Amino acid sequence: MAKKILHKHPLTIRWLHWINFPLMTLMIWSGLLIYWANGIYGIKIFSYELFHLFPAWFYEVLGIPFRLAEGLTLHFFFMWFFIINGVLYIAYTTFSGEWRTLIPVPGSFKRALQVTLYDLGLSKYHPPQGKYNDAQRIAYTGVIFLGIAATITGLAIYKPTSVSWLTTILGGYEWARFEHFWVMNFFFLFFLVHVSQVAKAGWNNFRSMITGYEVLTVDGTPIENGMPQNAEIKGEGAKQ
Repeated sequence: MAKKILHKHPLTIRWLHWINFPLMTLMIWSGLLIYWANGIYGIKIFSYELFHLFPAWFYEVLGIPFRLAEGLTLHFFFMWFFIINGVLYIAYTTFSGEWRTLIPVPGSFKRALQVTLYDLGLSKYHPPQGKYNDAQRIAYTGVIFLGIAATITGLAIYKPTSVSWLTTILGGYEWARFEHFWVMNFFFLFFLVHVSQVAKAGWNNFRSMITGYEVLTVDGTPIENGMPQNAEIKGEGAKQ
């Protein structure tokens, strides 16, 4: 079977992606260390709390209690790297033209629903996919906005006096903290879905985010074996 190698991810995108992974992990982890000191949120129906965020056993299992100072130190240090990495990603995506393959287009939400039904085994119809399918376009664009929201709400509770105008716009300190907390939860939810989808897609897809290349059959079907010696290199930027 004839094979080809498609250049999928530019080097800059790969670097920023792999830098963001530990940064996001550290930000979520240190955020939990901070949240423990005043964990007041929960899922409620009227005045009845269905689930407290988070139960005591959760903190005990992860060894979180009484590490507030450590959490603050880590969070306030790595947040600048998280912001810088995000700004560089947005700038590169914008000026390189990568945004064209990333943002949703007309019909994306309909096709994203079809992708979701297919992934859940509820439909046999597999929508056509380019570099990213439409569910990925929506999710990855949404993560960019989550990063912006995390930065804005984070600054509002980091310097509530210096940027009091921002804290006020967000509804005050407590509302800004509440918003920041749920942004973190959505980040974590995205992380779980993203990792599960990567595992489902297989090694060939994962390798493309490391090497930049994906091995395909001539008809465009991904191949899960190693890179063939006689494979033809195709795709924009293949000589990088």
